[in-house]
Amino acid sequence: MLVLIAMPQQQQTRKDAAELEATIPDKLYFRIGEVASLCGVAAYVLRFWESEFPQLRPNKSGTGQRLYRKRDVEMALQIKRLLYQEGYTIPGARQAFKSEIKTKMAQPELPFKIEPDPPAAAGRIGKQELQRVRKELREILALLT
Repeated sequence: MLVLIAMPQQQQTRKDAAELEATIPDKLYFRIGEVASLCGVAAYVLRFWESEFPQLRPNKSGTGQRLYRKRDVEMALQIKRLLYQEGYTIPGARQAFKSEIKTKMAQPELPFKIEPDPPAAAGRIGKQELQRVRKELREILALLT
């Protein structure tokens, strides 16, 4: 027997997104059938989304098969969330998708933390040397973003 518990929409969306992301296998490429089953939609829906969302562009093999990367699968799941859970129309979802991408690009999450003061373990390295290294790292980060 299946029992559904009513949750607020925002909490349910976060939970669903976390569960779906956890279910994406760690592979380089996915075929359209695999992506369709991961997303819970038909393959023709994914092909339609490709025509409507320019960000969703899977690679094609030499035989013409679509090869989705993990980020393409995540995009498809995000498009599905916007359309089916949040109730956007195709143009509205396209606009929301663009604004979410712009927001993520404007505020990148760094895999490290830049500390304003030198750590205690770096007592042998001079403060000026640490400042120079930090400056170089920030310049590198600026080039990458």
